[in-house]
Amino acid sequence: MALRIASDRLTAEISPDGAELVRLTDAAGRDYLWGGDPAFWSGRAPILFPIVGTLHGDAFRWEDRDYSLPRHGFARRRTFAVAGHDRDSLMLRFDADAASRAVWPFDVTLDMIFAVCGTTLTMTGRVANRDAVAMPVAFGFHPALCWPLPGATAKAGHVIRFARPEPAPVRRLDGDGLLDPAPRPTPVDGDMLALDDGLFAEDALIFDTLASHSLVYQGPGTAQVAVDFQGMPHLGLWMKPGADYLCIEPWQGYSDPAGFAGPLDEKPGMVTIEAGESRSFSMAITIG
Repeated sequence: MALRIASDRLTAEISPDGAELVRLTDAAGRDYLWGGDPAFWSGRAPILFPIVGTLHGDAFRWEDRDYSLPRHGFARRRTFAVAGHDRDSLMLRFDADAASRAVWPFDVTLDMIFAVCGTTLTMTGRVANRDAVAMPVAFGFHPALCWPLPGATAKAGHVIRFARPEPAPVRRLDGDGLLDPAPRPTPVDGDMLALDDGLFAEDALIFDTLASHSLVYQGPGTAQVAVDFQGMPHLGLWMKPGADYLCIEPWQGYSDPAGFAGPLDEKPGMVTIEAGESRSFSMAITIG
């Protein structure tokens, strides 16, 4: 059963299964989050941990042992415990167990903290390394926002406006879900990306060299959705052509580059959390 937090202007519902946001409604009751139609994709806002994207062969090697880890890691498939819940905030917690250590050999705690203030939902993943060794890690958010947004009658005319111009090339995935080595020309014109299903015919748009750490998503006649992701250096945009959602995904990390065969702590995009330390990853969604 989903847990509810709210202000007088915004309500969020979060499932303990995967610590996944499942509804985000304004004061008029309009839901800005995709409903998870399994004909296209059953997800709504999964948490990506302890990797983002795909490992070469869905596997990695650590201290002379091989581990298998599926795309985007294991957190989205685990049930989190309620560690704190009041009217406008919620903390869900996952502690490493035998099942997680079988695929990720670290003693880790992941707290997912959700807070609503006014028209803003803030989501924070706090990763604590309780192990005796340093832990390489990646983390990502994957919220699927409605496209068209509430108030719009069609998908046409929706845009993303970045905080800064984004002239750097974008990246794509190859047939194995790995980062294609060939950069592609950016479809962003200055600071604006005009949205169209055709952008996603080759799967996700991946921004691995970002100037912006915030953006605005908007359609004709709709409230704008501001997304802030300070401290998150990478971004994915994704949808399945024909579906009515757009995933705006701040990331720390991304898929293995095609041909990468190095150790986990040399995988591009990973960060290291020292023994006994923690690190937080946050994004905020503001409606209006």
